Amino acid sequence: MQTNMRREIDEIPEAAARVLAQQSDAIAAAGRALKSTDPSFVVTIARGSSDHAALFLKYAIELTAGRAVASLGPSLASIYGARLKLDGAAAIAISQSGKSPDIVAMAKAATDAGATSLALTNTVPSPLADACSHALNICAGPEISVAATKSYVNSIVAGLAILAEWTGDAALGKAVAALPEQLGKAVRLDWTGLIDDLAEARSLYMLGRGPGLAIANEAALKFKETSGLHAEAYSAAEVLHGPVALVGPAFPVIALAARDAAEQSVTGMSDGLADKGAYVCVTSAGAKSAKSLPFIATGHPITDALALIVPFYGFVEAWSRARGLDPDRPVNLKKVTETR
Repeated sequence: MQTNMRREIDEIPEAAARVLAQQSDAIAAAGRALKSTDPSFVVTIARGSSDHAALFLKYAIELTAGRAVASLGPSLASIYGARLKLDGAAAIAISQSGKSPDIVAMAKAATDAGATSLALTNTVPSPLADACSHALNICAGPEISVAATKSYVNSIVAGLAILAEWTGDAALGKAVAALPEQLGKAVRLDWTGLIDDLAEARSLYMLGRGPGLAIANEAALKFKETSGLHAEAYSAAEVLHGPVALVGPAFPVIALAARDAAEQSVTGMSDGLADKGAYVCVTSAGAKSAKSLPFIATGHPITDALALIVPFYGFVEAWSRARGLDPDRPVNLKKVTETR
């Protein structure tokens, strides 16, 4: 029987098309607001998969808009009552439910502190939408599986569409418009050969650089959520500063390389670890010693990285079932986590 998680993965291309079509006015309004205020820096507010979406947008904003982006700990407002000076800043708050108390509290504090605040949420109206200057419904639709998939992708799609409007980046705008078609191709990629390859793994690394690192963070979380497998995300550069000591035949590596300026670096690192006897696979056709995983080249370095998460989702759902688990009902987890 097909799991809810598998159905929701298959819905990703349709969900991406829906947010771009149904939220075009809200996307344009948010882009105009950012263009008008011309923020000197950006802060993000999120947890879990939403925080990984925020990390992806951090790299996209820094690469495209040239504005530094920092993540705010939601407890700054909800626990510590800190007062931040955010005049001249933008704030992006991301939450599937739109009602986690600490996310809402930090978003309201950012708005009150003078930031132009944007809510990306699957629930409008919601407390988070009310706490921000602008709210955008990410239109992922009902997401029943505990592990977020559609909402993660659509949070990034919405954020990239706003970024293209803000900066007037025509190439990015064109790539975002093409994402539903490209994600449709990515859904059909098959990584299930990894099921046998990773059968003996008890821990592994997910590696990436730039936007690919944000995808690695999300992938590592999904291993933990759906399969109880310990996985950690690292920069493909940072892993060489100590953590690489753990890598070996029983400690595999999955490296996520996009078609961007870091591809050669990530692929070279992957080949180097494979030459030392580790099991390493990488999303690059240029790998010599590491195993190449199939990928979709979207034609833009930022959207190329986003497309990598889709075949991974398909793999990790199948991996969970192969281990006799139910990816829809991870142990000790529930769909909406309300932290304070």
